[in-house]
Amino acid sequence: MSKRSPRRVPAPGAGAGAQRPTVTVCRGCCCGTPKIPGLDHAAQLRDLRQAVGGAARVRVTDCLDACERANVIVIQPSATGRRAGGRPVWLGLVNDRDATADIAAWVASGGPGVTDSPGILDLYTFSPSRRVRAELDE
Repeated sequence: MSKRSPRRVPAPGAGAGAQRPTVTVCRGCCCGTPKIPGLDHAAQLRDLRQAVGGAARVRVTDCLDACERANVIVIQPSATGRRAGGRPVWLGLVNDRDATADIAAWVASGGPGVTDSPGILDLYTFSPSRRVRAELDE
């Protein structure tokens, strides 16, 4: 259980950006810090932004409260993807360039609900707690 105080986080994909997928990259207390050694966190974010280009919105948020799975990335479907049944996909332990490239390629091709994710990303997928999901959906 986290000792941090609860806070409200706007839902990824809300607003005008919902016409395309939203990639939310955690950069809180564990993700994006030296606590995860051997990864150039700034390069990961830069590479992700460059690879998805205008196909998705990439945003950085503070702690997503899934620290045991740092680095965490959440992919919110576009409006089209959501209508097709796509739901947010939580990916944890995204600590290598290949995983980042696989995520970027999937998102650039449409993301959840539009295209199937590369099978390798199943290794990174997890389901966050109900409380964390509720905070993101508020």
